[in-house]
Amino acid sequence: MSRRPPSALHLALEVTRRLAVAAQSGDGETAVQLDADRMRLLKEARRALQPVDAEDRAIVAEILALNRHAIGALQHGLRRTARDLDMLSVGRRAVRAYSATRSRL
Repeated sequence: MSRRPPSALHLALEVTRRLAVAAQSGDGETAVQLDADRMRLLKEARRALQPVDAEDRAIVAEILALNRHAIGALQHGLRRTARDLDMLSVGRRAVRAYSATRSRL
């Protein structure tokens, strides 16, 4: 029994898995590159798949779930960075206020 080569949809799933790992680790640059690769593969798969069978639907559902996970991980990293910047700003204001008070003493 010969094995058929992976379809564009299967390749898109593999790329999406790598994208989810990159997003989870906070590697936004790699995630953006993988997203572009995935988009190309999904467009190719869409042209090739007219009647979509159950296996292909399951692959698309997994891609969707992984995509949601990756987006969530990237948004979490963005919020973490924003909080860090807010705390840095608060610290700088406190140092300025302390310096101004100390110089008057």
